[in-house]
Amino acid sequence: MFTASDNTTVLVLFVVLGILGWGYYRARPYGKLGLLSWLQSVALMSPWLLFFTLAALGIYLNVVSILFLFVASTGLYIMIGRKLREIANQDAVSPPEPKLDAVDSSTSSETTHHTPPVSDPISPLQPVPLSPEDLKIIQGIFGVDTFFATETIPYQDGAIFKGNLRSDPETAYQQLSTKLQQRIGDHLRLFLVDNPDGKPVVIVLPRTNEPATTSITQKILALILGVITVGTIFEAAGLLLGFDFSENINRYPELLPIAIGIITILMLHEIAHQVLAKRHNIKFSWPFFIPTIQIGTFGAFNRFESVLPNRTVLFDVAFAGPAAGGGLSLLMLISGLFLSHPGSLFKVPTEFFQGSVLVGTLSRAILGSQLHQATVDIHPLALIGWFGLVITALNLMPAGQLDGGRIMQAIYGRKIAGRSTLATFIVLAIASLANPLALYWALVILILQRNLERPSLNELTEPDDTRAALGLLVLFLMIATLFPLTPGLARGLGIGS
Repeated sequence: MFTASDNTTVLVLFVVLGILGWGYYRARPYGKLGLLSWLQSVALMSPWLLFFTLAALGIYLNVVSILFLFVASTGLYIMIGRKLREIANQDAVSPPEPKLDAVDSSTSSETTHHTPPVSDPISPLQPVPLSPEDLKIIQGIFGVDTFFATETIPYQDGAIFKGNLRSDPETAYQQLSTKLQQRIGDHLRLFLVDNPDGKPVVIVLPRTNEPATTSITQKILALILGVITVGTIFEAAGLLLGFDFSENINRYPELLPIAIGIITILMLHEIAHQVLAKRHNIKFSWPFFIPTIQIGTFGAFNRFESVLPNRTVLFDVAFAGPAAGGGLSLLMLISGLFLSHPGSLFKVPTEFFQGSVLVGTLSRAILGSQLHQATVDIHPLALIGWFGLVITALNLMPAGQLDGGRIMQAIYGRKIAGRSTLATFIVLAIASLANPLALYWALVILILQRNLERPSLNELTEPDDTRAALGLLVLFLMIATLFPLTPGLARGLGIGS
């Protein structure tokens, strides 16, 4: 007979099955391509599905088996993705060219006014906020082999060109942008994006609407927040050692190892962002840290100070920070657990390890029967690593301009990223009923990070399957870090006396 905690496991299992069933229903109308896309989702969710199915039956996998499942599912995801792209390329059929009435050179101006020839797809009679010279140049870059423009709509200081995309988005964008720059210079910028109906459009705007650079005042604010964050990190370390740092500043040498460890994780995270941004020739702002006494900091937020060329660059810059900081945190956690022994600096209750699925399962695999006791002695590196994982996981939540939100936008596009932002707020609102920190973090996102990144120049080309798999993997690690073990799973893993 199931207990309440076991019912939670069964509920999660039914939610997963419901998502898969809904995905299959949505995929069927799209034929083979739709079903392959659905199978990619199944591949990514299969480890979860198997884990919770076995847990509901009272069978608990060890860490090695779990890691093997995720590696296998990631490989399967990439294989299906490659097959999906092959079929899509084979089945790709160019959209039919618009039927135009035959126009003789001697035809009256009345006829040519109603039916412009293929070489002049933009009607010069439509009012657009571009000079006639610029408009004539822009109309010359379109063609039947890239993007066939059929309608012009004024937009801000430029124009939107509706029509039919006639080749691969990356190829079309490169050809169009190159022609525009060669013929008109650098004062106009071309975007290839989806309109609200999901159809590709070209937008041409002046370069005057560029992202703002960080001002001197903002840099001073970043430095002040950095100094405050160092103070809150020492305060959090003092709480771990059982004293208030603000009242015992002379005891700072005791806190240096913990503070240096956390600061190292933060700096590696930010350096990785900057290195990838520089590699792609993108300007990325200074980090603005968010101090908090509970764990020292909630991480930092940054702004792009350049227009991004494509979603792959957005992914690379967003992914670099969590990969570097999270990787170091995980290494510290595992090393700290191996170094833990009776007499280690920190003595923590066993319930401590039930606060995270990832930490709990790793601790059970490394510490073994020690977790049957009421308290466990652990090395400081284990705590530093856990703090780093929590900070990384908070920034991986799929909302707004957090790293997780940027990764979600890069992989799935702006529409899905907007929905995931809303879903994150709902989850945080529910979680705040049990943990006030969730409400605090929700307010931070709402005030500072709720908006999505502005569209990249080529918004249609998605990151490759390897990047998509890596992005979904770190999002899974975020969930595994922040979600606690249910009492039933904790008992099954042997955590607790």
